[in-house]
Amino acid sequence: MKKNRIALYIDLLFCLVIMPLAIMLLPVDRWIAHNTAFLLTLVAYVYLLYFVYRCACLPKLFMQRKYLRIALLLVVLAAVTELLTYFPMPAERITADTQLMAARMNMRRQTIWFFFLVVTGFSLAIELTFELFRQILSRQEVEAEKDKAELALYKAQINPHFLFNTLNTLYALVLSGSDKTESAFVKFSGILRYMYSQSGAELIPAARELEYVRQYVDLQRLRLNHHTMVNLVVEAVYAQALVPPMILITFVENAFKYGTSSETDCTILIRIHVDEFCLWLETENAVMRRREDGACGIGIANCRKRLELLYPGRYTLQTGETDGTYRVRLEIKIKDE
Repeated sequence: MKKNRIALYIDLLFCLVIMPLAIMLLPVDRWIAHNTAFLLTLVAYVYLLYFVYRCACLPKLFMQRKYLRIALLLVVLAAVTELLTYFPMPAERITADTQLMAARMNMRRQTIWFFFLVVTGFSLAIELTFELFRQILSRQEVEAEKDKAELALYKAQINPHFLFNTLNTLYALVLSGSDKTESAFVKFSGILRYMYSQSGAELIPAARELEYVRQYVDLQRLRLNHHTMVNLVVEAVYAQALVPPMILITFVENAFKYGTSSETDCTILIRIHVDEFCLWLETENAVMRRREDGACGIGIANCRKRLELLYPGRYTLQTGETDGTYRVRLEIKIKDE
């Protein structure tokens, strides 16, 4: 719609401003008095030529490699232009002075071909600009669809990853015969409802994401004994800020996966701050266990890719281990100040 409006403005600019100014360069007064038919024919030809070019869209035909059609169109237009140069002179302008007649015919020929070149150049420049604009938009649409598909893939990978770890937690509670099992299943059902309700959403209020993290932390606390202390600090200055769903859970989940112990005292620290412009997450946990293969899990790798697609150049993510403590620092600029 916007492109069509721009095209309309350009057509109006050509028809109402550019061509009238160009025609005023001609001896209009003298031609109206002595050669009205030719002047009207020339004006009609110029406008017709412009709209033929606009409808034909030569750059698009060139991109489609329809060279024969382009050549045929240019030959026809050049032939019509040449024929126009033989438009009969009015009887009162015919003189016995052959040099004067040749000068008038030469002026007419130069005028006609001048307008032909002007209209051709202007039309091709406009169509080339629009074709480049169309190519850019098409490429952006393809990239947007690709990014959307990648986001869906990463999001789909996060959900099974989270469910697998949570089911392991419930399984451990069931085996131990804990009296917390019923409460754990209630919280787990709430988490599932959240995952189902936000499955198609790109952005959600931060309050819902923070509640989801709280439920997950509460669920993990149910399976932990007194050796693991969990500190969750949430500062929701602007709880209605829009954030991507399940953008924090991977880091919180990893803290519980690798930072808990049933025999050794340890602490998990989780800090989350949300205001109108920024989302900030910090986790710290003692490294109580490691992956057997020593490699990084898919969770953090997926989150990095997801953040890069959603917030390119607008986030910082630092992860690493120092003196047996694993730390995560994530800052997302969700809105320009």
